Amino acid sequence: MFVLIAELLFYTWCRVQFVRTKYEIAAQTVKAQQLSAMQDNLKIELARLKSPQRISNIATKQLGLITPTPKQTVLLP
Repeated sequence: MFVLIAELLFYTWCRVQFVRTKYEIAAQTVKAQQLSAMQDNLKIELARLKSPQRISNIATKQLGLITPTPKQTVLLP
């Protein structure tokens, strides 16, 4: 009788652990999908921020930089 009760308790414990693990896997899968979407958004933002046109626009309009004239450039050996 004791063995039967022990087996039932062990079976119940195994089922509880299985269900708990299943929920943890589902939660981690959702988190991985969210992180992947965030990474994609960050890659897009990085590409936008690295855009040469954007950098040139900031340099001329915000920083007041201009393209140097040929007299202002010096070639070093």
